[in-house]
Amino acid sequence: MNVCGMNVGMLAKSLLALMLSAGAVGAQESPTALVGARIIPARGEEIADGVVLVAGGKITGVSARGDAELPAGTVVIDVTGKVIMPGLVDTHSHIGGVGGADASGSIQPDVRIIDAINPLDSGFKRAKAGGITTLNIMPGSGHLCSGQTLYAKNRGGLRVVDDLFIQDKSGGVAGGLKMANGTNMLGAPPFSGTRGKSAAMVRERFIRAREYGEKVKAAGGDRAKLPPKDLGLEAMVEAMNGTRIVHHHTHRADDIMTVLRLREEFGFRVVLQHVSEAWKVADEIAAAGAACSVIVIDSPGGKLEAANLSWSTGKILDDAGVLMCFHTDDWITDSRLFLRSGALAVRAGLERDAAIRAMTINGAEMIDLAERIGSLEAGKDADFIVLSGDPFSVYTHVEQTWVEGVKVFDRGNAEDRLFATGGFGAGRDQEPYMCCGGGQMATGK
Repeated sequence: MNVCGMNVGMLAKSLLALMLSAGAVGAQESPTALVGARIIPARGEEIADGVVLVAGGKITGVSARGDAELPAGTVVIDVTGKVIMPGLVDTHSHIGGVGGADASGSIQPDVRIIDAINPLDSGFKRAKAGGITTLNIMPGSGHLCSGQTLYAKNRGGLRVVDDLFIQDKSGGVAGGLKMANGTNMLGAPPFSGTRGKSAAMVRERFIRAREYGEKVKAAGGDRAKLPPKDLGLEAMVEAMNGTRIVHHHTHRADDIMTVLRLREEFGFRVVLQHVSEAWKVADEIAAAGAACSVIVIDSPGGKLEAANLSWSTGKILDDAGVLMCFHTDDWITDSRLFLRSGALAVRAGLERDAAIRAMTINGAEMIDLAERIGSLEAGKDADFIVLSGDPFSVYTHVEQTWVEGVKVFDRGNAEDRLFATGGFGAGRDQEPYMCCGGGQMATGK
């Protein structure tokens, strides 16, 4: 018998699938409580034996176990003896196989890194293994301006770049503007040959952007009076208006001061990135109200302008009252090892609580997302990690990573563990081998 061209057996199977699907959705919507962990909320006091309650992708409660009231139907996960803290925020990453500006010019603010990200890149799995839930993905630093960055959530099941990006308050794609100075962009024209020329080129472009913005404003929406559309100048106008934060690669103290002069002249908000010699000019950075995203490396080497990098930079900036966080600059620091940055800073004298904030809420503030992420508070996105021990212990592992209430990494899963520990097959974005690897193609599964 057919019903509207469908066999009854097929119809029954379809109805069963629909019912199972509805049941699965219902299960996903059930509240989840992680019970028994030591909770490090990043804002507020630690809880020795606590409960994190999650529903609808949001944190709905954080409390001591004895104070928790669990709704009917709550799925309870026992994490006794573990540590829960907010998902880590990486304010400077290059995962995703990114490529930004090219050799046609040194200042290319029209370039959008969202157009160059491969969401299937294995770097996102490494970042999950390291507990990173939010990233500022940037083009490189070989240009005075290499383009627009992307603020991304490290969600599960990534297939297309739309799965990654975060919407800003206007409904657009959230991101900043990557700029740089120092030695990276020095070269033959169209690049600058000296530090002075670098600053002159940047200043000239900001002046053009200011004039462009004034013309747009004067047009008052009259299309006949609008100047020809310029995507690059628009991005720089957004920076001067404060709606797009400038993330500025800079190392030497004199280069840092050049950025602060330009910031004063053109009014953009800035996060100083790397800041190897920020410890030399910490008071000046504090007076300017600039934030600093610090890189911490545990081995010598790299460029000469970073030779005076200090593990004490975090402490010195924090003591001076500067909003400070850490970043990976992945691959400079492997995303899997991001917690090590905070640990090294603690070893150099930074207060432990300050190091926790520098891995979480401070970075969230630097990308205008502190209302959503960076701390364990009711109403925020359910982005958190479950650790085997203290976050700054060398023996601690990230056991689970959750993004918006969904577990996206589980060290107990063999495939996830491979990305955490490395070894044969880790990091291969495609599997070209037909035998011998024990992977999906070899087994036929």
